[in-house]
Amino acid sequence: MTSNAATQTEALLLTETKDGVATLTLNRPGQFNALSTALIDELQVTFDRLAADPTVSVVVLAANGRGFCAGHDLKEIRAMGTVPEVEALFARCSRMMMTITTLPQPVIAKVHGIATAAGCQLVATCDLAVASTAASFATPGVNIGAFCYTPSVALGRAVGRKHAMEMLLTGEAVGASRAYEIGLVNRVVPPETLDADVETLARCIASKSSAVIASGKQVFYRQLELSLSDAYGIAGHAIACDFFTDDGKEGVDAFLGKRTPRWKSQ
Repeated sequence: MTSNAATQTEALLLTETKDGVATLTLNRPGQFNALSTALIDELQVTFDRLAADPTVSVVVLAANGRGFCAGHDLKEIRAMGTVPEVEALFARCSRMMMTITTLPQPVIAKVHGIATAAGCQLVATCDLAVASTAASFATPGVNIGAFCYTPSVALGRAVGRKHAMEMLLTGEAVGASRAYEIGLVNRVVPPETLDADVETLARCIASKSSAVIASGKQVFYRQLELSLSDAYGIAGHAIACDFFTDDGKEGVDAFLGKRTPRWKSQ
């Protein structure tokens, strides 16, 4: 097990890696883990490092305190004097969000409390999300005169268009069960089992071939932006190539031999 050198009271982001699962914990509990420039930078640096770490198979994004993430730090934004300054902040955040999607490892959001604005964007951006029954989600920018434009990019790709627009236009919060209904989260579990349920899901994914998972994630997001025929074209090529990789050969041999595969990429 490894962790960052800073203490829990000092670090904006805590990192812990165990048995191939890296857990990143947002650590601004007094600010409901609002995404300050410093926290965004910490996330970016950490994601970049994990992308090059073959020992990590799955990433879990969690948070300390009562909330998961309350979005951007409005005090920081209010202190900025020009549109270019604020635009640069959002460009920084957008790059970090896109890094989650391009990361070779699947990223699971573990949501125990409120996830609003860019916090809801974080959940929508992650590959999977497991929420406590105590969690809630909102894109409340309309309530403060600043539409949740950047959160709408991730939200509109994660849920149906009309569901996304309802959240964006009303600013009203939805509970965990409703978030499940519209496809924003994969599972809703009791607060007391959230940690265990996320760990079980992470371990299940970590037991697969990391090379196949990385390739599959990349092709999945790429084909979503293509026409149907082009999507089938890259998918057909990818699956054909998989059968000729070391893990593809091992997986088929293990299946035919009725044994557990021994992945080369682990």
